[in-house]
Amino acid sequence: MELVRRQYLESEQRFRALLESLPKVAVQGYDRERRVIYWNEASARLYGYSADEAFGRPLEDLIIPPAMREPVIQAHLDWMREGLEIPADELELLHRSGELVPVFSHHVMLNEHTDEPLMFCVDVDLSDQKRARRELDFATRFDSLTRLPNRQTFEERLDETLEECRWHERSLVLIYLDVDHFVEINDALGYEQGDQLLVELSRRLRNGQRATDMLSRVSSDEFVMAFPGKHDEKAINRLVKKIQEILREPFALDNHRRKVTACLGISVFPANGESAREMMHNADLAKNRAKLVGRGSVLFFNQQLHDELLNKHRLVDRLERALDEGEFCLHYQPQVSAVSGRIENLEALLRWEPSIGPAVSPAEFIPVAERSDLIHRIGDWVMEEACRQRARWRDIGLPIERIDINFSGRQINRLDVFQRFESCLDRHRLGPRHIGIELTENVLIEADGRILTGLRSLHDQGVRIAIDDFGTGYSSLSYLKYFPVTALKIDRSFVRDAPLQPKDRAIMEASVFIGHRLGLEVVAEGVESIEQLNLVREIHCDLVQGFYFFRPMTADCIERLIEGVVPAQSGLSS
Repeated sequence: MELVRRQYLESEQRFRALLESLPKVAVQGYDRERRVIYWNEASARLYGYSADEAFGRPLEDLIIPPAMREPVIQAHLDWMREGLEIPADELELLHRSGELVPVFSHHVMLNEHTDEPLMFCVDVDLSDQKRARRELDFATRFDSLTRLPNRQTFEERLDETLEECRWHERSLVLIYLDVDHFVEINDALGYEQGDQLLVELSRRLRNGQRATDMLSRVSSDEFVMAFPGKHDEKAINRLVKKIQEILREPFALDNHRRKVTACLGISVFPANGESAREMMHNADLAKNRAKLVGRGSVLFFNQQLHDELLNKHRLVDRLERALDEGEFCLHYQPQVSAVSGRIENLEALLRWEPSIGPAVSPAEFIPVAERSDLIHRIGDWVMEEACRQRARWRDIGLPIERIDINFSGRQINRLDVFQRFESCLDRHRLGPRHIGIELTENVLIEADGRILTGLRSLHDQGVRIAIDDFGTGYSSLSYLKYFPVTALKIDRSFVRDAPLQPKDRAIMEASVFIGHRLGLEVVAEGVESIEQLNLVREIHCDLVQGFYFFRPMTADCIERLIEGVVPAQSGLSS
């Protein structure tokens, strides 16, 4: 008997030693009345009671929240009386301070079939895991900088709100806000100052909201706000003015007060969408169109905007097919001597003639091509086709001096555009005087050092570089001395009205005078009447381009014209 008692005591000591060797696992022991008989150091750290404070006290009075006490007592009784084990589970138990502690709790019953059963609870602290889970949940649902809901969370809440608005027959106004030129703030002041601005802006927007309104940061410098309720036109305008007033107060950045503007796009439920995604898409579309208007612009979504966007997407698909299926061609408009009327050069003009349907104007498809990057494929095709045609005319002995092609702003920003141009000339065995290029003055003004260096290289080789639509951009005349150009093309808007408008005539005269003093050739565009022709001759323009002499025509028509099949006289066009 003594041996059995000693073995039992040794076994109990080993068990207690094992429990004490688990410093991060809270272990408590309870008798049949659930009074504490064992309380290790980890339990003291986890629940705030020392072993002395815990000994003898019932489990339910220490760490069991009030709502759980009756079920815990019953579960303990069921285990002792009926052998129904308490399953391991995640629980939230009570700390001495009153705060809840997340744990994973496992239960062991010793002496189960005796008069003195002992229950041991093994609790693993889940606080770190729960905290990490909360942080992960926050990171996936909220913006870490502004603490605002992110796009996904906002869309979910907005869909719920729209359902309520639908049920109660209320409207909802969605405003998409985009800070103007935010990248310039980051570049000039640094990302820390940019983040400070976003935090302050989110604070201002949040302070101006009602409890039912919603706010989200959906991207770097974009916020979306939703205002449920009954809104008429006046109420919507008040909302817009309120946001504009929030922006009007300067922001303190880098020890300076900086004013900020933003473009706003607005959609209204239910007229402009039935779902959160549709509402946000339409407000975003209106905001993007507002950005094209200028800083601080506000635009309401309407069906026309949607239709235009849809048409542009379809146009991109059609443009790609047109390139693949050879639906583009070049027409050529002669530039003639203002004095003699003799054809001097040609300008290549891109034309799109679909196999099905009417021709599409360059004014319609070129802007779409620039936004979709198709402009690079189109630009390459124009270079190749103009060089191919110029080489053909050389080979058949047609006396054409030069073909000028137009470069867009997006095209000339391509890193290898000048290398491609020179390679195209080499491939067709053409010299620098056979193909010229035309650029608008805005393209030149915005050109960086790399572009200007490339243009100077072409200029030094003898390539003719013309400023197209001169006088309609934002350039200063003083810039002309820095640009590697050889010609100015006076825009048709001045030529059209110059015979009757003294101011337009004065601008033309000044342009010709300055151009000649700088050694540049001057071309008058859009000459369509004898009065306009007499004027450009009187002010000594060098070349004339316009319907009075010739409309743009196909390569075959140019060949017949030059060969004398079509008389090259004023007033005759093909």
